[in-house]
Amino acid sequence: MIGLKSTLNVIDNSGALLIECVNVLKQKVNNGWGSVGDEIVCVVKRARPVSAATQASTTAVKVRRGDVRRAVIVRTKKSVRRPDGRFIRFDDNAAVLLNNKREMLGTRIGGVVSADLRMKGWGKIVSLAPKMYIIYPS
Repeated sequence: MIGLKSTLNVIDNSGALLIECVNVLKQKVNNGWGSVGDEIVCVVKRARPVSAATQASTTAVKVRRGDVRRAVIVRTKKSVRRPDGRFIRFDDNAAVLLNNKREMLGTRIGGVVSADLRMKGWGKIVSLAPKMYIIYPS
């Protein structure tokens, strides 16, 4: 459940480290709260420092502190119910930054993401993630 003023970790290599949610972009369901797979508008609160040498390179940091960007939520502390009745939750809230065309801003993902992203149309994020969190039935 991500809402106004919620802080999220950024798990891609776009240069941002911490973001703050300012709006949840979805239909008027769930009263303005976002969950895994939802798009949000956010402000970059903390970013990696940019030096003059790295600014000219092709792998330069793409965001700065104070930038307003879009992001997709990939992990939440609040448990999410799966269709088979199981509940999934993570240790932190995390997101991946997007550009205006709904494409990933970074090229790598450095953390676990929820498998529910694939059902919501974010298969590219799931495919780039090193691990996706699935619980197999016992």
